[in-house]
Amino acid sequence: MGSGRSAKKYWAQKVTSTSNALDLERGVFTWQDPKKIAQSLKKSAEKSTRRKSSPFQSAMSMLNFYINRAGKKIDSKQIKILEKAKEELRLIFKRK
Repeated sequence: MGSGRSAKKYWAQKVTSTSNALDLERGVFTWQDPKKIAQSLKKSAEKSTRRKSSPFQSAMSMLNFYINRAGKKIDSKQIKILEKAKEELRLIFKRK
């Protein structure tokens, strides 16, 4: 029986690309504009018929999931952009 390392190594990538919650625009987490990222996530969350929570929660969860799972491979500049995208999501959805 194998160690399962490769399955564990790639599960986050699989979840991100085949998530049952949102259909994301290609490369959304690599974009340089936090507002554009937030708008795209909002659009994806509102359009989804498979999400299990509110559009805001779905969008924020996917963003947090990506940051937490890919964090070691993301440069600090992109992390700051993604953190700013969280703020933009809160503004767009009128959350505090």
